[in-house]
Amino acid sequence: MANPFPFHDLARRASHDDLPVAIIGGGFSGTLLAIHLARRGVRVVIVERDPQALAHGLAYGACGPQHLLNVRAGNMSAFPDDPTHFLRWLGHGETDAANRFATRASYGAYIASLLASARAAMPDRITIAIASAQGVTPLGDGTLQGALDQGAPLHARAVVLAQGNLPPQRHRALAALAPPLALPDPWAPGALDAVAPDARVLLLGTGLTAIDVIQSLEARGHRGPIVALSRRGLVPRAHAASGPAISPQPMPAARGSALLRHIRARARAVGWHHAIDELRPHTHALWQAHDGAAQARFLRHARPWWDVHRHRMAPAIAQRIEALTAAGRLLVVAGSLQQVVPDGDDGLLAQWRARGSDSVATLAVDHVVVCTGPGGDPAQNRDPLLRSLLAAGLARPCPLHLGLDVFDHWRLRDARGRAALPIHAMGGLSKGLNWEMVAVPDIRLQAQRLADHLVAAQPAVAA
Repeated sequence: MANPFPFHDLARRASHDDLPVAIIGGGFSGTLLAIHLARRGVRVVIVERDPQALAHGLAYGACGPQHLLNVRAGNMSAFPDDPTHFLRWLGHGETDAANRFATRASYGAYIASLLASARAAMPDRITIAIASAQGVTPLGDGTLQGALDQGAPLHARAVVLAQGNLPPQRHRALAALAPPLALPDPWAPGALDAVAPDARVLLLGTGLTAIDVIQSLEARGHRGPIVALSRRGLVPRAHAASGPAISPQPMPAARGSALLRHIRARARAVGWHHAIDELRPHTHALWQAHDGAAQARFLRHARPWWDVHRHRMAPAIAQRIEALTAAGRLLVVAGSLQQVVPDGDDGLLAQWRARGSDSVATLAVDHVVVCTGPGGDPAQNRDPLLRSLLAAGLARPCPLHLGLDVFDHWRLRDARGRAALPIHAMGGLSKGLNWEMVAVPDIRLQAQRLADHLVAAQPAVAA
């Protein structure tokens, strides 16, 4: 795909007001922000290294027809102020359709159609640069210059990091193993191609990534045994069969362990589905109401329980997982992986310790697939832009290493804790400030609010 971006024209522009906002990453987050800004009269440049990832990103691109959304269609509109937009795009509007779980592929097509329509309606405001961002340099006039591996430097009024979730960190026990014995990224193109139908598979992790991989293996005709291992052996809970409206509730006044007791009491009164869903509008404020020590305690002790109740499976997917477990083809265990060593020419011996036990068991497998979910620590990431920002002192990890350290309007804090430059982060990279910032209902609101801020902070191009 030819790069359509006129770097030389933009580099010569002297007017600050004429400069675009550079959005690094063209998946769901970047696409939504670009559309919001273009509608507000602001020029944007989406920098995306993979043309196949435009609009789809990882979540809605590397998936098959068996992968369903984890949120009902009625709550998947791309726009907070138009809640039935996705339903209308699907051609549905009735309540029954709103309770369904659409495929992730269809949602990717939905976002792609939004981007295509926006570019057709506003061709002078949305530009796509097929390139990899390598670094950002602040200029003396308050603007920024982005270094790309293709084309001339990109001069921008602001930069937004929208690269999505960081890749999973490699497990120390797999350091000496190469694919296909160890598969560190199950979403990499062709990652599961080498897994034979009767192969013995060990999944590291029992969350939604593991559920997705199990579905992918099933779709390929896999019939061998699968063992899923995590520290607590917790599997995502299923959504309720129907989704009745949740009555708005005030933000709980309780904090820390008292907040946990409050949630348990609500669960006994209204059911755990409702008790968790009632917190959705307050999650960000509750997270910020706790200090760093309390947040660290939550991550250490309560995070796995929160994740399996908050990030759920569609009922149909849950039924498939239950059927595999009942048939003896899927075993979920709680414990920790100690070591993985070769066993003959093409096999592995995985040594693991069961939770609460001192003894080590051995499991013979053919492949180990890392399903621990997105990585969090940007200091451990190999992305050239993130590495460059950290090395230059323009960014730093958040104290809990959940992502980048960000301030109001998701501006990056530099190595000295200042947030003076117009460099922002979206989605998973901003989890340190908001905690819950990976689902569509959270990111769509973030995109709208960030667009409002960028318009207010920088004079927009006249419509």
